Amino acid sequence: MTVRAFALVLSGLLLACGAARALPVTDDRGALLALARPPQRIVSLLPSLTETVCALGQCQRLVGVDRYSNYPESVRRLPQVGGGLDPNIEAIAALKPDLVLMATSTPVADRLQSLGIKVLALEPKSHADVKRALQVVGRVLEVNDAERVWREIEAEVTAAAQAVPANAKSMRIYFEVNSAPYAAGEGSFIGETLTRLGVKNMVPASLGAFPKLNPEYVVRENPDLIMVGDRNFAGLQGRPGWSRIRAIREGRVCIFTAEQTDVLVRAGPRMAEGARLMLQCLRDKAA
Repeated sequence: MTVRAFALVLSGLLLACGAARALPVTDDRGALLALARPPQRIVSLLPSLTETVCALGQCQRLVGVDRYSNYPESVRRLPQVGGGLDPNIEAIAALKPDLVLMATSTPVADRLQSLGIKVLALEPKSHADVKRALQVVGRVLEVNDAERVWREIEAEVTAAAQAVPANAKSMRIYFEVNSAPYAAGEGSFIGETLTRLGVKNMVPASLGAFPKLNPEYVVRENPDLIMVGDRNFAGLQGRPGWSRIRAIREGRVCIFTAEQTDVLVRAGPRMAEGARLMLQCLRDKAA
């Protein structure tokens, strides 16, 4: 074989190997993403995806985040490129990312792709989605920690469920996510956690994952326990008729800090920590 022929064969083999390394995944838009190599410069526009990258031990690949990504501490030092619904295209492009992670509701996927920037849209809304997001991101990053991380999460949620006091399991829970009021229904990620803990969510799945409720509905349903963030607690007791609610009358209201609320309302790898926060609330208020 001549030197030229050998070079051509070698070149073909290298190209074939490169093609074999492409990482095809389908995101939540149904779009196929193929990368020739694992991304090293990632911008994340969704806090739960930021946390997913870091849970897989790859925080160092993040070069920019949305304004709400605040965990772990190291991501607070990264450039912020707007929010999930109003990202700054120019700021993202300036970071020269080889991948942007975003929710399906983020409206700039097409514009980023027109600039030659790869996009992966994932929007975890359930426990199963959290597992899938770990798997998909792990595959794209070419790390093998997704299954281990998920097993640890599952084990910790199961441990929390086993520690719920028996007298708490008869309680009907109202979890308020926003003061409109919007609640976490049975079909939400938060509702799934409550179900895993063996307690009853006052808001049925038929109303939707995060329904906006008539405040009178909450009064009529008369929950035994209320879980609410401190941002939304102000004025709650002053709502018409709410002073008659059993949970308020008997002091069974768990008020979470802003940091704790972030843990509870993000469908991401800190779901076990969220389960532990709920467990502590149940322990404190079931007596």
